[in-house]
Amino acid sequence: MRTGTATKVQTAFRFDKELIHRLKARAKKENRSLNNYVETVLMGVVYNEPNEETVAAIKEARSGKKLEKLDVDKLDELVASL
Repeated sequence: MRTGTATKVQTAFRFDKELIHRLKARAKKENRSLNNYVETVLMGVVYNEPNEETVAAIKEARSGKKLEKLDVDKLDELVASL
């Protein structure tokens, strides 16, 4: 992620009431402040962008093209071949 000393800037956002409720619940579940939880989630989105190969694979999977069918009966064979 980032290194060095972080400079914090106070700002304000307007979010849907239900979204805030859900964010607070998740933050509480992880024993974190709402601010820390939201900052961590946003940093994960901003700093964890997939590379070009992963983006292409995601597009291919979503298109439904070139997908191989998995024969569940031959799963042990597949695992052994890896």
